[in-house]
Amino acid sequence: MEVKTIAILIVGIAVLIFLACWIFYVLNRDRSDDQVFDDMEGVEFENYCAELLTAKGFENVETTPPSHDYGVDIIADKDGITYAIQCKCYSDAVGVRAVQEAYAGKDYYGCMVAVVMTNQSFTKNAMGFAEKLNVILWDGDYVMGLIHDVAIPDKRSLRNLLTGSQRRTRRDEAEEEYEIARKSSDADQYMGQRI
Repeated sequence: MEVKTIAILIVGIAVLIFLACWIFYVLNRDRSDDQVFDDMEGVEFENYCAELLTAKGFENVETTPPSHDYGVDIIADKDGITYAIQCKCYSDAVGVRAVQEAYAGKDYYGCMVAVVMTNQSFTKNAMGFAEKLNVILWDGDYVMGLIHDVAIPDKRSLRNLLTGSQRRTRRDEAEEEYEIARKSSDADQYMGQRI
């Protein structure tokens, strides 16, 4: 055999080995980040998003109380801008109502920007309405990009990155106060006065 033929054969084998390794990696990589939202309830998703925003450099990240949140689940600051964020962990596209809630909540909390953050996409009507009201939409692809920005540089899943976070939120404090009040007979009256 000629040297040229042997060189082509070696390069071909190297390319095939590389492709086989890449296919093996793609098929067997840790998919926990892509499936992280599958079993989440609303409050868990909100807390997860708050942790994600903190990891992405947002400051003063706080979740709002679990009820009577006025359409906003997270309040956060970045680069001098305050964000009012409505979180929606859905199995289908997010509609107009979430945009309305974020828009109203922005004013209630005195924030500069309204955002709807979801694991899914948005309906065409929601996108048009958001454009009209200047509400920012962060769809599932955008959120996954944030997750990978945070997790991949450390070569670990974001779920593992955020495990053990001790950040206290308004929601934590409200739930603890409610549990104390619930033990008394006037818990519902207490929550009505508190919020």
